[in-house]
Amino acid sequence: MERVSSYAESRPQWTPFSRYRHSLWLLTRRDLRVRYSTSALGYVWSILDPLLMSAIYWFVFTVIFERTVGDEPYIVFLLTALLPWMWFNSTVSDSTRAFLRESKLIRSTTIPRTIWVNRIVLSKGIEFLASLPVLAVFAIFSGAPVNIDLIFFPLAILLQAVLTVGVSLIVAPLVVFFRDIERAVKLTLRLLFYASPIIYGTTDLPDQLQIWAAFNPLSGIFGIYRAAFFSEQLNWFDVGISAVVSVALLLVGITVFRRLERAVLKEI
Repeated sequence: MERVSSYAESRPQWTPFSRYRHSLWLLTRRDLRVRYSTSALGYVWSILDPLLMSAIYWFVFTVIFERTVGDEPYIVFLLTALLPWMWFNSTVSDSTRAFLRESKLIRSTTIPRTIWVNRIVLSKGIEFLASLPVLAVFAIFSGAPVNIDLIFFPLAILLQAVLTVGVSLIVAPLVVFFRDIERAVKLTLRLLFYASPIIYGTTDLPDQLQIWAAFNPLSGIFGIYRAAFFSEQLNWFDVGISAVVSVALLLVGITVFRRLERAVLKEI
C-alpha cells in the first residue's frame, strides 16, 4: 500500500490546462505525420504554393508590367505577406471541415471540442514557421536590409494566431448546419486576398482607402511582418485596429462555439 501511495504521489498532477495542451499537441503531431507520411517531397509542399504565387506576381509586376506598388526587393515584399496569408487562408479553409471529417472520433471522445479547431491553427502555424527559412534565403540573396523592427515579428504571429482562432471558431460549427458556408468562405477568402495588402502595401493606397483598409485586421499584421525589411510599412494605428478586431473576433468565436457545441454534437 505504501508503494502504491508513493507512486501516486510521484505522478505528475494534470491540470485542465496541461491536459488540453497535451491533447492539442498529440492531435497536431498526428496531423503533421499523416500529412507528410505519404508525401515524397514532404516539407517542400508547405512552401511550394506561396513560392509559385510569388514567382507569378513577381514576373507579372516586374517583367510584363511596370510595377507601381510595393518595395524592392519585390520578391521579399511579396513573401513577407504571402507566407502568413497561406497560414490564415489554409486554416480557415480547413476549419470548414473540422467537425465533418472526423465526426465519429469527436463524438466518442471527451476532450474539449475547441481542440479540433485549434489543432488546425497550430499545425498550419508550424508549417508557416517552417517556411520562414525560405524568406530568410531570399532576403539574403536579394540584399534586403534587416532593421530593428524584426523584434516585433513574434507580435505579428501572436495577433495572427488570435485572429485565426477566432475566425475558425465561428466558421467550424456554422458549416455543420449550413453547408453552403463552406463555399461562401472560399469565395470570401479569394476576395480577401485582393482586399489585403499582399501584392501591394497599405502605403500604396489613396489616403481615403488607407483608413478603411486599417479595419482589415490582416493589414496591421502584415505590416508588422514587413517592417522587418521595410520599416515604412509599420503603422501602429493599423496594428492597434488589428489587435482590437482580432480579440473581438476571438471573443465572438468562443461565444458562438459554446452556444452551438451541443447542437453540433447532435448534428454530426
